[in-house]
Amino acid sequence: MKGVELSGVVVELGGHRVLGPIERSFAPGSFTLVVGPSGSGKSTLLRMIAGLAIPASGSLRLDGALASEGAKLTIAPEQRRIGFMFQGGGGLWPHMSVERTLEFVLSCRKVAKAERPSRIQKLVELVELGGLEKRKPGNLSGGEAQRLALARALAVEPKYLLLDEPLGPLDARLRASLLERVGELHRRLSLTTIFVTHDPDEARGLADDVLQLEAGQAVA
Repeated sequence: MKGVELSGVVVELGGHRVLGPIERSFAPGSFTLVVGPSGSGKSTLLRMIAGLAIPASGSLRLDGALASEGAKLTIAPEQRRIGFMFQGGGGLWPHMSVERTLEFVLSCRKVAKAERPSRIQKLVELVELGGLEKRKPGNLSGGEAQRLALARALAVEPKYLLLDEPLGPLDARLRASLLERVGELHRRLSLTTIFVTHDPDEARGLADDVLQLEAGQAVA
């Protein structure tokens, strides 16, 4: 099996185990919900897959290629083709407009300057932010800011999409709208999607599988 494969992965923080050991596979193109209480290791799991949290032991493979073995990263985070939408859609740069945010990501990915305008337009259309390209995050609604965070995650042309409680700060109507958009993009782009949530019913209609964590351990 390819996709995302975790074998005996353990993550420690300050000498204390916060995740693992985890044995788990996420099939290519699958949509997996990761649920559990606060402090159960959900965000740590995503950060480890993205290369932002270093395992103490175990291995991670991405489509069969060894990405980390113990504390050794064999594939750097920026080379993993992972789109990461942080908790609550946070981490947007307040001084950058929608257009500039996406242009910056594309420049970091070394996309040719001549190609960037068309790529930006495609991303804006994907998340329905047309007409808002010049606005900065402070001038976007909550739902618009979340969609910008999603567009930024997609700008790296990911194979894997990691979503850390992306619906948290939204009201019910906006949650439903963004969830529908995530599901559509997951199917259209054939992404391997891992969706962290406190609410196991939140996206169950999209899920192929559910991983439940408690105290850093997989219980289902």
